[in-house]
Amino acid sequence: MTQNRAASDPLKQPVTRNRLDRLDLGGTQDPGGWRGWITAQGRRPKSRSLAVIATIIGLVMLLPLLYLVVRAAGVGWTQATDMLLRPRTLQIVFNSVGLATAVTFASLMLALPLAWLTVRTDLPGRRAWTILAAMPLVIPSYVGGFALIATLGPKGMFQELLAPLGVDRLPSIYGFPGALYALTLFTYPYLFLSIRAGLHNLDSAIEEAARSLGYNAWQTFLRVTLPNLRPAITAGSLLVALYTLSDFGAVSLLRFNSFTRAIYVQYLSSFDRSLASLLALILVLLTVLLLLAERRSRGRARYYRSSAGVLRRGRTIKLGRYRWPALIFCAGVVGSALIAPTGVVVYWLVRGLLAGESLLPMWGAIINSVQAGTLAAVAAVLLALPVAFYQVRHPGRFSNLIYQSAYLGYGLPGIVIALSLVFFGANYATALYQTLAMLIFAYVVRFMPQALGNVQTSLVQINPRLEEAGRSLGLGRRSVFFRITLPLLRPGLLAGAALVFLTTIKELPATLLLGPTGFNTLATQIWSATAEAFFARAAAPALLLLVVSALSILLIVSQEE
Repeated sequence: MTQNRAASDPLKQPVTRNRLDRLDLGGTQDPGGWRGWITAQGRRPKSRSLAVIATIIGLVMLLPLLYLVVRAAGVGWTQATDMLLRPRTLQIVFNSVGLATAVTFASLMLALPLAWLTVRTDLPGRRAWTILAAMPLVIPSYVGGFALIATLGPKGMFQELLAPLGVDRLPSIYGFPGALYALTLFTYPYLFLSIRAGLHNLDSAIEEAARSLGYNAWQTFLRVTLPNLRPAITAGSLLVALYTLSDFGAVSLLRFNSFTRAIYVQYLSSFDRSLASLLALILVLLTVLLLLAERRSRGRARYYRSSAGVLRRGRTIKLGRYRWPALIFCAGVVGSALIAPTGVVVYWLVRGLLAGESLLPMWGAIINSVQAGTLAAVAAVLLALPVAFYQVRHPGRFSNLIYQSAYLGYGLPGIVIALSLVFFGANYATALYQTLAMLIFAYVVRFMPQALGNVQTSLVQINPRLEEAGRSLGLGRRSVFFRITLPLLRPGLLAGAALVFLTTIKELPATLLLGPTGFNTLATQIWSATAEAFFARAAAPALLLLVVSALSILLIVSQEE
């Protein structure tokens, strides 16, 4: 009898999506039900506590930039002008902009033909080439720099092979050539994936129309296909340029004096670190200028059809006699960007093990990396939840502003965030300075937008009437969240946490500057061992980092088609 009464009581039954879907949410009768819970204006009553929490999180995310501004403002206009107009400072600006431009152009020269071959032609094994061409994206720049130095450096593999022939020294790979080579090979996948998506969405009818007007294949590509790929090329180029400007590992190992390396050296070697903060602000300004330039380049041009209809896919082009040159090109890019670096890492790992190199120091770095990555992932998801809820469930100018402020840290290079938190911790939060808590906070500022994007995407796909129906059944806000919303958000939460974890374990500059004394991770162990030319010692953590990081790109490629 008791069981039957409980079964008939709606307040004692578990609230599930199926049960809520069976409710009459569209009926007109609503005696104190969910329609009464909505205001007369058709909106939910705003939660002040949610607004306060989201606002605090948004302001905390602005802390690195605000502190940099305050720090630089205290220098004084005259002194700041003298610092910024020094020949060395101007040279750093020229180096960084020049490297970003060269890497972007070189990446385009690799990505455009690769994308066209894997989308529009009968290239043998197109699916396999697509995956292999995108895989270099998982290789951190400092691992790529390590592989390049271990191969062509003063104590590298080629030097040892040529030593019996009397070759005592190879041409130097340090400086601009090495940085250009390494960064191009490990950033072109951004453009490759973007251009592939653009080719997939391009209607072949406009190309056929151009051919009917007398254009040959080359003229059609230059005058029709390439202009319509402009948004994809611009978006991918922006990612490549931003990555190059913010990179620290490759430029440091290859001794190229860009912004990130100059900021790090200035921080370590100078008692007065005002110049480091000014350089960081210039780097932020360059990042903002890049974003504005990308937005302006889009203009008001339209890249969609003016008439309705079904999208027509481009016909598959027969390569014919060009099949072997195409295969050689794809094999050359994949071999240089993926197989060669991985092979170098494996070679030095085997050589180190045969020479008696111990793997014991790596286990401490693994534990630290997993610990920091897990804490950062959990913290990022917990902080992303109220911001995403406030923006989705209570849309408005203020909630959008809070949401966008949380994204600011993702646009700041890791060295800038680390430098600002070093200043803040040393002066105002000495109890947190060089603690794991400060390091986790830096990770969250840097990578919380990755979790925020996944949570926001999942939340907008949840019908708010499911939550409102739960309230109409007598459940409180907390019960609605834990029994209805959270189970539906679980895939987005897990995806966001996994992405934050994978990027956290690869982060280098923030860990170097903010990590507790003796706190080594896989990233810092690779960097320090490579900087001292202990290639065998760097091989094991580098290989492990590649294996773990490969999970992210496999997920991206599996979702593409």
